[in-house]
Amino acid sequence: MRTLSPARSRRRDFRSPGFTLVEIMIVVVIIGLLAALAIPAMQRVQRAAQNARVANDFRVFAQAFETYALQNGFWPNNSGGGVVPSAPVSMAGDFKTAVWQATTTIGGRWNWDRNMSGVAAGISISSLTCTDEQLEEIDAKLDDGNLGTGRFQKTQSNRVTLILEQ
Repeated sequence: MRTLSPARSRRRDFRSPGFTLVEIMIVVVIIGLLAALAIPAMQRVQRAAQNARVANDFRVFAQAFETYALQNGFWPNNSGGGVVPSAPVSMAGDFKTAVWQATTTIGGRWNWDRNMSGVAAGISISSLTCTDEQLEEIDAKLDDGNLGTGRFQKTQSNRVTLILEQ
């Protein structure tokens, strides 16, 4: 039987099983490519979820305000951003107060408009932080996809309104 010299046994230890630097770099590049493909898809899904949430909240609030008008014969008075209309009759029990008072998923605050910006009654989001492109996507869910016409309109540079009565 042959014995290995100390120099040869060190060489074999150096070639012990494991990954080379090149193999590790290939794995890192593949993970980077997968992340580059997954991140835009995740952002699209997140944006679609934001749009669906805002559109649904508009529908829920519109139904609450229309119910209020049917029950009382008039719209509630104008109120500030995030403030639940309370006069002449309180609306606090009619809809999701916590959602109304919170910042929306597209930025900004919910606002009830009565006789504002040429609108007799409307639900607005003021101080928006999203793009017009995203607003058009929301408009397509609620109305005609055009922010200048229909029930859902951009009434100021940083404000959109779902018009309940012109």
